[in-house]
Amino acid sequence: MELNSVKDGSVMAAVTDVLIVGAGPTGLTLACDLARRGVPALVVERAEALFPGSRGKGIQPRTQEVFDDLGIIDAAEAAGGPYPVGMVWQDGEQQGEHRMFDVKEPTEDSPYDRPLMLPQWRTQEILYARLLELGGRDIEFGAALTGLAQDEEGVTAHLADGRTVRAAYAVAADGGRSAVRAALGIGMTGETVDPHPVLVADVRIPTLDRDNWHMFPPTEDGGGYLAICPLPGTPDFQLTAQFTDGTEPDTSLEGVRKVVAARTHLTADEVTEVRWASDFRPRAAIADRFREGRVFLAGDAAHVHSPAGGQGLNTSVQDAYNLGWKLGAVLRGGAPAALLDTYEAERLPVAAQMLGLSTRIHRGEERRGGATSQLGLGYRDSSLAVETRTGLPDDALRAGDRAPDGPCGTGKLFDAFRGPHFTLLTVGAPPELPPLDADLVHVHHIDSYAPYGDGVFLVRPDGYIGWAGVDATVTGLTDYFRLTLELR
Repeated sequence: MELNSVKDGSVMAAVTDVLIVGAGPTGLTLACDLARRGVPALVVERAEALFPGSRGKGIQPRTQEVFDDLGIIDAAEAAGGPYPVGMVWQDGEQQGEHRMFDVKEPTEDSPYDRPLMLPQWRTQEILYARLLELGGRDIEFGAALTGLAQDEEGVTAHLADGRTVRAAYAVAADGGRSAVRAALGIGMTGETVDPHPVLVADVRIPTLDRDNWHMFPPTEDGGGYLAICPLPGTPDFQLTAQFTDGTEPDTSLEGVRKVVAARTHLTADEVTEVRWASDFRPRAAIADRFREGRVFLAGDAAHVHSPAGGQGLNTSVQDAYNLGWKLGAVLRGGAPAALLDTYEAERLPVAAQMLGLSTRIHRGEERRGGATSQLGLGYRDSSLAVETRTGLPDDALRAGDRAPDGPCGTGKLFDAFRGPHFTLLTVGAPPELPPLDADLVHVHHIDSYAPYGDGVFLVRPDGYIGWAGVDATVTGLTDYFRLTLELR
């Protein structure tokens, strides 16, 4: 289904392969991934511009690997920076440092070792620029969804301006208050993590140093915590302030000035500008299902996190990364439509796991650490994880695991993996290989590398091992393609 327009009564109807509702990090990641696969996609966004706030500002190591594959990691690193060390204040005096997470050094197999701080609006700008660079269609802003219907052949969406969009598949990436999810009648199960409302705002405070994340404990008169974090690459700070249950935070300039003056050593007029502000109640919820027919839920439309663990945006980006190659395989690679069933099967358990982690961190029951990096997540229980080797030690790399980085020729394995293709990696004595489509599967060999051990590893386009064996011709690599994906 090519992207074009057809007459639908008196209105022009857009026709595309994939309709993406929402131009946040989820929708833009999916649009970029589809664009590099040659899959026409249309992104519609109800707002008149990209989201302007810093809200999801932490890019975890696994998401940095996704950005590496999408070709935007250099831009993200140039625009972002490391997390600053926290500085705790009391009565105008510095009380000591507080580190948000344990710092670890990069390793050969995990080159991205710590979170990158990048305001959400900047992440979206980088993804948007990459989408256009890849030849994707421009976003249609001011295009609110008013209705959705589907049949055996596709999805028909109605927009507020009277237009319709006809697509083979649709993806709801329209946030926690998803209009698509509501139209599908899919419920969400969850809980209020904390009844206390939180104000979050991007502010300018020229007199405050930018070397630390400034933290102010709750005040004796009942005021909650307040934190002011410098946002790298900008003159802004992200301010977060907790209020008592039943309070409605004032998001105006005067309201923000008032809370800063009441809870810190700063004066009200030192806050010179509020560039964006919002309030929310921390909540954890997950959709009852991630798919209804030809429509998929991704990102906040599928799961809503407390921001404490820094998992929401990252889990959302990886939803899109998981779904993108599967839609491409079905729409362009000859794969059976049943492949799309694995999206919910793989992503719903991961989202549930990350929701639990975020909630525990919010409640102080767990510290940010290795789990928040998301490098340990995988799909061993997936039908797409086929491990044919036997007698492996407990710590061995298996089908379903993330494929580690490492040396490969004159470059790195991540260089070999980068792009929309599968990668067949042989380690140890080169085995005999079946005939493979060179465009679909890139073949690489390394003599030895401890994180892999010896064997043959088929790395999926999203960087996870789909099939692992000793000998590709004996243990069924061809069967994996033919019976599981039918890719030719």
